[in-house]
Amino acid sequence: MAMAAVRESSTRYRAADGTELPLLLFEPAEGAHVSAGVVLFHGGALHKGSPDSLAAHCRELASRGIFAASAGYRLLGQGAASIDDCVADVRRATAEFQRLAALRGIDPNRLAAGGSSAGAHLALVAAMVADTSAASIPAVATLVALNPAGLDLRSLDASVHARLERQIGIATGRLAEYSMIEHVRLGTPPLLIQHGTADEVESIETVRRFRDALVRAGNVCKLLEYPDAKHAFHYPESGAHFPTVIEATANFVLTAGKLLPRVKTGGATR
Repeated sequence: MAMAAVRESSTRYRAADGTELPLLLFEPAEGAHVSAGVVLFHGGALHKGSPDSLAAHCRELASRGIFAASAGYRLLGQGAASIDDCVADVRRATAEFQRLAALRGIDPNRLAAGGSSAGAHLALVAAMVADTSAASIPAVATLVALNPAGLDLRSLDASVHARLERQIGIATGRLAEYSMIEHVRLGTPPLLIQHGTADEVESIETVRRFRDALVRAGNVCKLLEYPDAKHAFHYPESGAHFPTVIEATANFVLTAGKLLPRVKTGGATR
């Protein structure tokens, strides 16, 4: 079946340091009903990547009636001094996306945020960790994470802690602030994680442990596993998983995280 018509445009939002950063927009053709929205953040270990890498995902989501955006953020060594700057940009991009969604009449209770790898991690930080520099953080209804990183950094040994802290530009002892399992509490937005069982960046065991912690705390967290899939499995050029990833993401966003789509991957869902 041919993909429904999609309108594509771009704008810019102001980063925390005043830099103008890209926000790629994808929405159903004019006149079509738009019932939900999602803003996605690209991967690249905070050092590389661009919003273009998730354009195909956004285009497909828009064809299913979702207002989708792919946002840039300052990268380490390219405007960002530390991961703190990246998170500040993600919060600003999310707030701008929410403003644009409101102009389109989209219910704020049907807005999601997420991303891939490091971008998924940034979206989780923005949603789950209080922002001490602002009165509030941008609230989203649901979260979608494609092969997220940084879920349980406490399990790493001290030498790895020190190396990672240097790499992301934070002071010694701060790494736990970015370990998502440390921030699990009741009230986390419903989360859909899609992850390969052979992921070489974040093990499936770590993802399951994070999922279990969220569920024990009383939250909704659905994990869709892709057998033998490695990191970055979800891109259209990486294999046959792309259609399933899109279907699962769209259904989760469209149902505000209430239902897990019945898709067949041969893996586990819980």
